[in-house]
Formats: sequence, C-alpha cells, structure tokens
Amino acid sequence: MGRNNKFKNIFSSENKSTYIIAEMSANHAGSKERALEIIRAAKDAGADCVKVQTYTPETMTLDSDKKWFKIDKGTWEGENLYSLYQKAYTPWEWQEELKNESERIGIDFFSTPYDNTAVDFLEDLGVEFYKVASFSITNLPFLKYLAQKGKPIIMSTGMATLAEIDEAVRTIKEIGNDQLALLNCSSAYPSIADDMNLKNIKNLEETFDVPVGLSDHSLGSVAAVTSVAMGAKIIEKHFCMSREIENPDASFSMEPDEFKKMVDDIRAAERAIGKIDYSISEKEKNSRIFRRSIFAVKDIKAGEELTEENIKIIRPGYGLKPKHWDNVLKTKAIKDIKKGTPLSFDLIKG
Repeated sequence: MGRNNKFKNIFSSENKSTYIIAEMSANHAGSKERALEIIRAAKDAGADCVKVQTYTPETMTLDSDKKWFKIDKGTWEGENLYSLYQKAYTPWEWQEELKNESERIGIDFFSTPYDNTAVDFLEDLGVEFYKVASFSITNLPFLKYLAQKGKPIIMSTGMATLAEIDEAVRTIKEIGNDQLALLNCSSAYPSIADDMNLKNIKNLEETFDVPVGLSDHSLGSVAAVTSVAMGAKIIEKHFCMSREIENPDASFSMEPDEFKKMVDDIRAAERAIGKIDYSISEKEKNSRIFRRSIFAVKDIKAGEELTEENIKIIRPGYGLKPKHWDNVLKTKAIKDIKKGTPLSFDLIKG
C-alpha cells in the first residue's frame, strides 16, 4: 500500500474509523482544473479518498441511436448511452495528474474501471485498489481479470440478488483474492429512503465475512450516518463543487460544505457508538449527586418515628439510597434531625 493509503485499515478488526470516499464521477463537467479543485476540496472536507471512473464511451457501449441504447426512465431519461458517457467520462490523459495531486496533498486515489483495457491502464498508473460498480457485478470475466491483479477490491451490490452477489464474491475469491469489501447500494439516482434497506449491511457482513459499507446515492447524509451506526466501514458519496455546474451527476451529489457536515456527523457517530463499557465517566460521576435520596422534610425530634410525612425521596443524592426506604420507615430518630438533612443510618435506631 502507498504512503497515503488508509483503505487497508478497513481490513483490521481494530479499526474504528469509517473510510469515506468522495466520488468525483462526472462532476468535473469536462474541466481538468475543476477535477483538481474537487480533489483539493474533498481533502478539505474530510474525505479519506477521491475516486474517479475509468472508461470511454467506446469501452462502455456502441454509438447507436437504436431503441436499445436510449434511456427511457429516471434521471437521464431521453439520453442516448453513448452521448451520456461522452459527457460523463474522465479523460484518461488527466488521470496521472489527478493521482499525483492526490498523493501530493495526502488523500487516497483510486478508480472504477469498466473493462480490461481500463484495468491495464490503471495498473500502469500504479493504482493500489479498485472499485467495481454495481453495473459490473454480473460481468464475471471482468471480475476474474481484475481479481488476478491481486489488489483490494470494493464492490457495490446495487440491483444484484443475493445469488448474484454470492457468485461475484466466489469468482473473486476463487482467484485467490480475499481483499474484498462490499457496499450496500441502491442503484437509483437519486435513491430514496424506502429503497435503501440498510439492514443489508449487517447481513452482507455476516453472510460473506467481509467489510461492508454504503454506496450512497440518496440526498442528504441521514443514510450515511445511520449506516455507520449499523456497522458500515466505508461510505461512498458523490462530490461536486456546486450542483449548479451542469453534468450528469450533479443532482445527487454533495457540495463541499454538505460533505464536510456529513463527515463531521459520521465522526461524531463513531465516538457515540464507542465500545461496550459500563464504567462511569468522570462527567457521569459528577451527575450522580443529582439522583434522589432520602431526606428529612420536616424537623424530627429524637425518639420520633420516621413516616411518609417527615421523610421523602427527593433530589439530591446525599442521603440514603431509595432502596432503603422500607427499612427506615417506622424507625425512630436517635437525635434531633433538622428539615433538609440527608438521612443516614447513624441518625436512626435499628
């Protein structure tokens, strides 16, 4: 692993820090300078990693206007696949400079390849781990080729049945590559809460014995923060400089201030999750005094019986604990007790 690579930590059982990926995708909107700006802004917003995608329109589809190549529903309704990928792809000639800039400022860099030529390109570039998109999970020949490189793989599971996920996981592991993490994912753009099924995170972890996270295409950060509470080790979220900059991914991407707020909330959630620990913190110790205890609420003479009229369970906690209530009722004071005195055993008989 490279000097900046934090991804390896997700395979450590000791690691408690969620790995947060800023997905650039098409948000550069055709500008290399904006792509570099996104990398720097992602670092400032607290991302551990920035991710690009490595494909060309030709490696993805055919330049055809036939009906099969038209998108008829969703965010990109009416688009032709080839023209959509022309708008969205990150030119390969940029990617070495993007990787170098990431290394310079100390943020991890990796990519989603979509075919073998992209894998070969990224191998020459020295990329140290890979992302498999949900749309590639059934491309088993591609998974075999990628797994043979021996690099860690993060694989999204959107649209896949459990059987398809199992087949993909086995394909990778049978090559001998066991450095695999899965991302629960709803491959709708944007995703809605009803389709997120975050309970899958724990089930995927238990079923496949791998680190699991969330590839989040929903709006806002509720799903991401909730996922961390449910055991997610990785959060991937689309990142843009502004949703006003038109491109195919802008509508479901986070702007820098929103991303930073999500990162801060995730880090706060990690601290709140903490560990199994029933010891009492120093702050809790200071608060214990405001529990209830038994106090004299009237002046009580020596020899007078303690009753519900002259003693009560009230705050603060300087007197006997409430569990002693039945033991002290009907006992007698052995000395005068002033109203407002915390009750103790040395003030009563028995």
